[in-house]
Parts: sequence; C-alpha cells; structure tokens
Amino acid sequence: MRNNKKDKTVKQKKNYKKAPLMPIHLRVFVAVVLGQIACGYSLGISGTALTNAAKYIQINDLWTGLIGAGALIGLAGSMIIGRLSDKIGRRKLLMINMYILAAFSLLHLLTANLALTFIIRIGIGLMIAIDYTVGNALLTEWLPKGEDSKRQSHLLIYWTLGFIASYLAGTFLTGFGSYTWQIILATGAIPAVIAAIFRSLFPLPASPSWLASKGEIKTANKVIQKHMGRKWGVPAWLVKKAKDNKNKPKKEISWKILFTRKYLRRTMVGGIFYACQAFSFFGISIFLPILLNSMGITDQKVSGIIYNGGMFVGVLFGILIFNKISRRAFLVSNFLISAILIGSLALIPNMDSMVKLTIFAIFAIILSSGLVLDYPYPTELFDVKVRGTGVGTCITISRFGAAAGTFLLPVLTNAGGAKLAMLVCTIVLLISFIVCLIWAPETSPQFIKKDEPIIPTGSEKIE
Repeated sequence: MRNNKKDKTVKQKKNYKKAPLMPIHLRVFVAVVLGQIACGYSLGISGTALTNAAKYIQINDLWTGLIGAGALIGLAGSMIIGRLSDKIGRRKLLMINMYILAAFSLLHLLTANLALTFIIRIGIGLMIAIDYTVGNALLTEWLPKGEDSKRQSHLLIYWTLGFIASYLAGTFLTGFGSYTWQIILATGAIPAVIAAIFRSLFPLPASPSWLASKGEIKTANKVIQKHMGRKWGVPAWLVKKAKDNKNKPKKEISWKILFTRKYLRRTMVGGIFYACQAFSFFGISIFLPILLNSMGITDQKVSGIIYNGGMFVGVLFGILIFNKISRRAFLVSNFLISAILIGSLALIPNMDSMVKLTIFAIFAIILSSGLVLDYPYPTELFDVKVRGTGVGTCITISRFGAAAGTFLLPVLTNAGGAKLAMLVCTIVLLISFIVCLIWAPETSPQFIKKDEPIIPTGSEKIE
C-alpha cells in the first residue's frame, strides 16, 4: 500500500515544465549566456589576431586558414560531446569546460609556433563544443514550455556581442609589437574565466529530463523539488515511459540511429543548413579585414564596425520575427535573400564603395538574422532520447562547413580576389536554399500542420 501511495504522489506532482519562471531558470540561463559570450569571443578573435601577426611574422595562406579554422575544427567534436552528454549528463561537462577554455587561451602567451597555435585553437574549439551542445540541451530541458525556444533564440544576442567584442578588442589592442597577436588571442581567457566563476558560485543543476530518460525518476524529482518546491515534479507521461522501459533491456543509442529512416531527413537538413550558413558567416566574419581590403574599401576599421553592427541588428531582427513566421519559411527566405545580396557583390564588382558597403551591411543583417535558428531549430528536430547526439551531429557537420569557409576564404581571396570568395559563398548559400526548400520540416508548434508528426522536446504531453 505504501509503495502505491508513493507512486500516486509522484503522478500528482505538477509538471515542472509548466512552472512559472523561477530563480533556477534564471541561474541556468545566465550560466549559458556567459558561456555563449565566451564562445563568440573565442571564435571571433582569431581573424584580427592573424591580421596583426602578418605584420611581424611570415605566415602564408595555408597557416592563416588553418589557425583561423582551428577552433571550428575542434567544434567538430560536438558529435562526441553530444553522445557523452547523453551518457553522463549535462552538468559535469558544463562545470569544467570554461576553466579549460581559459587555460588553453592563456597558452597562446607561451608560443608563437604556428603548429602549436593551431593545436591550441582545436582544443579551444572542443571546449566551445560543450557549451554549444550540452548548454543548449540543459537550457531546453529546464526552461518552461514556451520559454525554451524563445530564450534559445535570445542566446544569439549574447553570442554576437562576444563575437563583436573580439573584433573590437583585436582591432584596437595595440602597442605590444610582435607579441600583440598572441595577447589578442589570449584575451579569450577573460570571458571564459567570468563564465567559469559564475558556474562555480552558482552551480548548475542536473537535467531532470535526462535523469528521467535514464529511469532515475526519484533523483529527477529530488532535483526539481530542491530548486522549485515540493509541488513540482517529472511529468506523468515521462514517469510512465520510464516504467515501461524499466523491464526492457537497455540499448546503447548509436549515432547511426540518426541516419535511419526516422531521423535521416532531419539529420541532413540540420547539418546542411547549419554547415552552409556557417561556411559564409565564419569565412567572411573572421577574415573581414582581408575581404574588405580585397574589395577596395579603404577605411577598414569603420567598415568593419558597420558590418559587425549590421550583424547585431540582424540578430535582433531575427529574434523579432522568430515566432511570427514559420521555421521553414525563415530558413528558405534567409538563404535566398543572402545569396542574392552576396551574389550581386560578386557579379557586379565595379560598384561604388558606398554602394558595396551598404549591400554588404544589408547582407550582414539578413545572414545574421538566420543565426537565431541555429540553437532552437536543431534542438526541435530531435526527441529527448537522441537530442544530445542529434544536435551534436548537426553541429559537427556544420563545423566542417565553418572550417572549410574559414580555411578557404584567405586562399580564394588571394587566388581570385573578393569576387571569387563571394561567388563561392553565393553557390553554398544557394545549395542550402534548395535543400531547405525540398526537405526542411516545420518544427514550430504554432505553424505545424495537424497531420505532421511533432518531435517530442521533453515538454509535450503536459498533464
């Protein structure tokens, strides 16, 4: 009788995903936000550092591309990180990665060797992969339904602020001679340490959804009640699912499941849209000084600030329209308009400098508005069972695109000028436009068709 009462009590708990916003939600959100600022800063800092390094040391296009792409290559480890987080949970990884990222950043002060710098950048990318994959999952699994996707889209504001801050720091930090570029790279430790200290002072909780998916209902309820109060708990549908799975033999979830009929379309769309977007965004943004010089724009500092300002405006615009149009329409239109804008710059190279800069700034606004989809859309594509693995795989595929863009842009610019680099970006954006037009599923609950299946995000079946 006593056990039955306990089971009944568990079922009667209110679904924690229906709770109002509480201090624990703010704690998780701020911890993830600080991580995003550190990630944006660490990814953006290499371009200005390498532009500065070229004044003092011999550095060819190969090393410029490799070091610029190093952190993005490290980010390709997101698939491994995603699988690891599905096995051991989200909390442990997020409590240590920012300390390690700061340590890697400070190592730049100790070496000017290009090969070692490249290896350090890969290590930094791997630490960033934890926040990209695991931080995203933890935020989704804690925030109330309706707040999860909205707050995820807001993360891009903070990531962009970090990215822009790195451009400003790299542009205006001077006076250290040949050591300047190493100091610029090492400044990535500052936002990382701030994020790490916050997470130590205000420790992150475990993910209740993840614990429940592992059958640890009691532990999940203890975590929820510790931070939210005794009336909140795991939703009844998740309790039932855990009981149903209790007597079934446990199966290891392989990444191969993402390429089965159930998930293949979603995996391909998530990876390809992210990769094509990242190819153009990172290739252009990280090596902006090189591209502006090749375009014949003389005042590169002011032009760079205008472009980065356009990026920030774009993210704000993306957040404004995020829930007003369908995910699918957002994706398709974003790639098409971006391709037209950058394509016009490639095919009509003899424009007036002010016209070029205006089109370039509008391109920055449109392309950056699409970044708002980077966190919520891949997360919405996969259910809680494979979310870490699925999102990690999408990020891994995307980082190949980002690394390719970052590696190729200085090479293409040197070989055929800005025209060739922008033409390649146009082709990549058009490929993504076609893929999304044909395959991209709708994931927004308010726009999804009644006959189209909704992928569980961990907050459905609310009771």
